[in-house]
Amino acid sequence: MKDTDKDHEVGRIGPGISEKNKEWIPDQIMKRVCTTFVEDSSSSGTLCLCGGGRDTHVSIATRDCFGAAIVTQWNSFEHSSEYPTDAFGELEFIGAGKRHSNFLRLSCNTPAHMVYRVMTNYWKMPSPNLVISVVGGGGNEKVKSWVRDVLRQGLVRAAQSTGAWILTGGLREGIGRCVGEAVRDHSAAASSLSLKKVIAVGVAPWGLVAERQKLINPQGSFPARYHVQNTSRDACCLDSNYQAFLLVDDGSVGRRGGEMDFRVDLEKYISDQRTGIHGSGSIEIPVLCMLISGEANMLKRMDLSLKKGIPWLVLNGSGPAADLICELLDALSPVCQSPTSTSPEDKGNQTPCTELHDRVRERVKRYFPAKAELEKLVNSALSIYQNKDLITVFNSEQESPEDFDTVLLKALVRASKRVSSEASEYTDELKLAVTWNRVDIAKSELFNGDIQWKYEDLEDSMMDALINDKPQFVRLFNENGLNILDFLTYQRLEELYRSLSDSIVAYKLLQGSLLERQKLATPHKEAGPHSSPDQETTLKSPQSPISRNSFAKELCLYEVSQLLQDIMGDVCRPFYYKHFKLVEGISTRTAMKQVNKFLLGECTYKKDECQYPWASLFIWAVLQNRSEMAVYFWEMAGESVLGALAACKILRELSKLESETETKLSMKELAQKFENLAHDVFSECYQGNESWACTLLIKQSPMWGEATCLQMATAADARYFFSHDGVQSLLSQIWWGAMQRSTDVWKLVLAFLIPPLIYTKLISFREPEEEENLKGPCDQDIDSLEAGNALMLSSPDINQMKEGDEEHVPFKGEEALSSSPRKPYIVMRWREFWFAPVTSFLGNVLMYFVFLGLFAYILLLDFKPPPNGPCTLELILYFWVFTLVCEEIRQSYFRVNASLYQRLKLYLQDMWNKCDITAISLFALGLVCRNFKWSYEFGRAVMAVDYMVFTLRLIHIFAIHKQLGPKIIIVEKMIKDVFFFLFFLAVWIMAYGVANQALLYAYDPRPLWIFRRVFYRPYLHIYGQIPINEMDADKLDDGRKCTSNITLIEDGAEPCTSTYANWLVVLLLVIYLLVTNILLVNLLIAMFSHTFSKVQENSDTYWKFQRYNLILEYHSRPCLAPPFIIISHIHLLIKRHIRKIPSTKIKHFVLEIRDREASRLNTWEAIQKENILTVQNKREREKDSERLKRTSVKVDSVLKQMAEIRDHDRRLRTLETELEFCTSALSWIMEGLSESNNFKMTRSMPTLRSDPPNI
Repeated sequence: MKDTDKDHEVGRIGPGISEKNKEWIPDQIMKRVCTTFVEDSSSSGTLCLCGGGRDTHVSIATRDCFGAAIVTQWNSFEHSSEYPTDAFGELEFIGAGKRHSNFLRLSCNTPAHMVYRVMTNYWKMPSPNLVISVVGGGGNEKVKSWVRDVLRQGLVRAAQSTGAWILTGGLREGIGRCVGEAVRDHSAAASSLSLKKVIAVGVAPWGLVAERQKLINPQGSFPARYHVQNTSRDACCLDSNYQAFLLVDDGSVGRRGGEMDFRVDLEKYISDQRTGIHGSGSIEIPVLCMLISGEANMLKRMDLSLKKGIPWLVLNGSGPAADLICELLDALSPVCQSPTSTSPEDKGNQTPCTELHDRVRERVKRYFPAKAELEKLVNSALSIYQNKDLITVFNSEQESPEDFDTVLLKALVRASKRVSSEASEYTDELKLAVTWNRVDIAKSELFNGDIQWKYEDLEDSMMDALINDKPQFVRLFNENGLNILDFLTYQRLEELYRSLSDSIVAYKLLQGSLLERQKLATPHKEAGPHSSPDQETTLKSPQSPISRNSFAKELCLYEVSQLLQDIMGDVCRPFYYKHFKLVEGISTRTAMKQVNKFLLGECTYKKDECQYPWASLFIWAVLQNRSEMAVYFWEMAGESVLGALAACKILRELSKLESETETKLSMKELAQKFENLAHDVFSECYQGNESWACTLLIKQSPMWGEATCLQMATAADARYFFSHDGVQSLLSQIWWGAMQRSTDVWKLVLAFLIPPLIYTKLISFREPEEEENLKGPCDQDIDSLEAGNALMLSSPDINQMKEGDEEHVPFKGEEALSSSPRKPYIVMRWREFWFAPVTSFLGNVLMYFVFLGLFAYILLLDFKPPPNGPCTLELILYFWVFTLVCEEIRQSYFRVNASLYQRLKLYLQDMWNKCDITAISLFALGLVCRNFKWSYEFGRAVMAVDYMVFTLRLIHIFAIHKQLGPKIIIVEKMIKDVFFFLFFLAVWIMAYGVANQALLYAYDPRPLWIFRRVFYRPYLHIYGQIPINEMDADKLDDGRKCTSNITLIEDGAEPCTSTYANWLVVLLLVIYLLVTNILLVNLLIAMFSHTFSKVQENSDTYWKFQRYNLILEYHSRPCLAPPFIIISHIHLLIKRHIRKIPSTKIKHFVLEIRDREASRLNTWEAIQKENILTVQNKREREKDSERLKRTSVKVDSVLKQMAEIRDHDRRLRTLETELEFCTSALSWIMEGLSESNNFKMTRSMPTLRSDPPNI
């Protein structure tokens, strides 16, 4: 099979199709079996050179391919054959108590790409950000203690922090065992999140694995049970601390090194893959080989890997091979190159000078004196030395294990062979740090002030950090030279949305919208039911024959706009519509056609800079439920309160569509976090200036589709935000209008009944001077903000003032007030009283009581049948209900910027609107039926029920009351508990009722009586109505007329009660009463108590949220109450739709502010946000956990300093010893010279001064 076919097969495997996996593995993965016996002369003819016995071979080799000589060397490719693998699946280590490991027996020439895809697609191992291949230290070689510390404190911790794979031999011997123990210790101490990042993979020769027969199962082992004893005999057993095992089979038994070539190929293949989600990273996966100790064969292994460009890290002092390499790098002079030019591929084959060859030969012979093939080792050493730029030495005396991750980074960067101080040359090192998510390394090594970073240097790394969710790097780049305005174009924003993971809800919604748009651009024959899945375009593979232009095939911002519109509803205007030249209110199908037509053009908008970059990134992060990144973008974006409420809305809507419980809970938690942030920021704003904070609530935001904070909070169901005193203060101000909030209700009622009293001092009104005083502090704040321009937000997300606009731009509400002429006192006071929402509410309540009284009077005293009815009062009632219908039509239909479907949908979302529809529908039905004699009684019954519905409508009216409102909410919650109770009760009633009816009456065909005895009578038992004379045989009524004749019973006679098994009837009654009266009723009481205690704590919050809806309703209502409201309806129809006069009352809830005034308000809000974040950061730093972290860092620093002091002390002691030796030697020389006659001293011997000279 071709490689492409194999790739296709591998791509199909997954955990959900285990049977196909079992069939696929033996078909594609092979093993090797020695099929030719090559006699081993040292075994007396019983063993093959492969290590197997004679009886396991089919044929005997007598000659090789070059002649008739006896074959003396065994070759895997010549003397073995491939067969389907018979060992794969999961591995259970008996007694280890750990999760199962994956294993696979494969041929030594298996393609590396197939194995890698098996590991990532089938075994579900996350793609690595780094691969560390540890070699050397095999067999029973003793590992030094400091090497164990490097593995435990350096290697495994670095693998966890970088998301690396660790490749070793995977056996319980030497370095492989030490790595396994280090992974085990880390797993015991680390959190569950970090466990997923430490992946140890064993690549071992199959013929060397002990008890490998237990792994053989042609159908696969799920799992294979593998027992390991902790003895020295189990040195070649698999280590239980590894997550996966690749058992490389070259046909040999008991031989080492058969996996070498495959391991090198696997390392090379992985190094050609890209990091990140779906290979979206900016660099290829770095692979680093780590040499610890090692024998002579490690030179060949290292040479093969270096020729493929794989960098190496050598631990100096760990053993023979590692020490030899370190000595070669340290002691030898540069290699003498031949004058002839060679290609880079032949660089390892260049001939060095003779002197160098002799020096290398001398050192190799010193480390490996007993090796026969000395020349091959020397050539390998020379080839290694020629690639010294790929080799980094780790010296334990100079570097600690804690710095191992930094050493890895420097080793990989050093392999790129660059020497420059310019920032552009450090991009590889930066990309590695981003890939490993090591912001600490980036700060200490790259962003310490020594390097001047440019925008071009950070561009790719910024994209990598965004896609792979690394917010700390995004923050770092933003602080070090990356301009978000230049970076985020609309084309890049679309690329970010195309990079969404296919497991999140937003991806599925975007893909559905994209496919729907593409179907409109695809001919019907191409999109038929028989089209292949490859023809469907997805976000990951936009190539499709749907459109001739590539832009039309890909995800664009229109799909994002549709997604946000579906989530937000009519709260915001559509996002990104202007880029596609779409108008608001256009149908979805028409919009898709226009977008397809637009994308066939040049699409110049893609190169434009994003108007609100931080807000766009904020929405992108929120849709993916990325908490830390979303919070950072929220901090950078403007309009913090509205942005947090928008995120709350998005997350709560997405959580309703999410199927995974864990993700749903995380979305709800993040939504609550943003609601808390909105509450905290607004609280800080309200404490700073109340009037500006109230303006903030009703200000329209161009960034968020002209939405306001109140509208967004209502859509997001942000009850906690609504409970803030500032929000309630604004609502109370709107509720009372121009009247003082301290006005008593009885004064309002009296003024409502006697209107001239409003011109007296009975009701207090706020004077215009008071309102101006409220605005005074705001102007002072504006001036202070203008003086402190350094506190302004970054320009991308603040509406900057127009050029040349230096004059103060007032609010449009103020402008309207100042431009309109002042009305006479009588007219102004009249409007201030009657146009206030509280007056409208009071009038509606009073008139509603009159309506209910009239309805009750007619229903009880004046509901005459035709032809005498209806009477005059009843006609007035009909007209009254007609005005109610007109008001409901106004509420549902006359909404701005919404389609008819959206208006009806929003109208029906309110439970009380459904109640109104039910009441009006019942009234219409009763009205029709009461006008006919044959249906008069039915119409009267419908009217009676309808009166109950109208009366229950009073509950909503009283929701405004501070004491009754919370109690109404508690009653609503308890009604839900009653429905659950009724479900359990209905089960018991039906069970008992049917059994009781069957036992008491042998035959009773009357349906109504059966229904009464099965359901109605058992229900009355709960309240104590138990007919003993009909149930107990000892108390039956003898005078009762009944019969047992079936014919008479069918004619309507009363059947007699059966006395058979009457004891069972009594027993069932006792059990039924015990369950219902004691168990279920007390269960209902307990549910009520739990609901009351739970809701009582938050009932005030719920009530304040519902209060807003009630205030909004009566604020938008006409001032007159039904039935006089018909006058207001006629007036509004003429004023709004004929004279086209806009409403001014809406400015109480929506305020449009632009240019300089909006910029100043946004800046003021940003200052309050910064104050909140400062306090939160300070509180975070004062936590015990943060203090412990800082203390730990300080302790580590002190320990390092102490280690340096000890090292200095050791050096000083050594220097002191050497000085003493030198002093003794000099004294000996001086004594010899003094005794000699050849020298004559001209002066006396100097003496040592113990005291310092006086200065």
